[in-house]
Amino acid sequence: MKLRGKVHKYGANVDTDAIIPARYLNTSDTDELAKHCMEDVDQQFLNKVSPEDFIVAETNFGCGSSREHAPVAIKAAGISAVIAKSFARIFFRNAINIGLPILECEEAVDETETDDVLEVELTSGEIRNVTKNKLFHAKPYPDFMLELISAGGLVEYTKKKLGTGGPHK
Repeated sequence: MKLRGKVHKYGANVDTDAIIPARYLNTSDTDELAKHCMEDVDQQFLNKVSPEDFIVAETNFGCGSSREHAPVAIKAAGISAVIAKSFARIFFRNAINIGLPILECEEAVDETETDDVLEVELTSGEIRNVTKNKLFHAKPYPDFMLELISAGGLVEYTKKKLGTGGPHK
């Protein structure tokens, strides 16, 4: 699974309230959540983001409350993956469960700037900064997690396994 897009870089401790403010949690409509993604951190985020782009951040991305709305809003806004030095544990789990790839790679974060173009190969964990012609390595996903992400998340993966629907039936 190869991804390519532009970088939107943020600092440390971007919490779930910053990713999707609590005042918008009265809906589970993914399009509505996407409209407000990152607005308390970067009011121009939605004007700058294109489908397949990446969020790159420092440490502890997704800390705060355990709301699943945060990775849902990021994915619905068109972000193909999040790369950070570290993630809050519950955010990591929620992201994988909804099919949003996230990668930990300190070197890639240190040597990537906003608007750089990245290519990410999830199978190998390779992160190529096309703009700076540099290659980094994140820990690759095990096969079962790649299958879960490729299916679009845990619900679609389960539907596929049970033969009850989903995008791959």
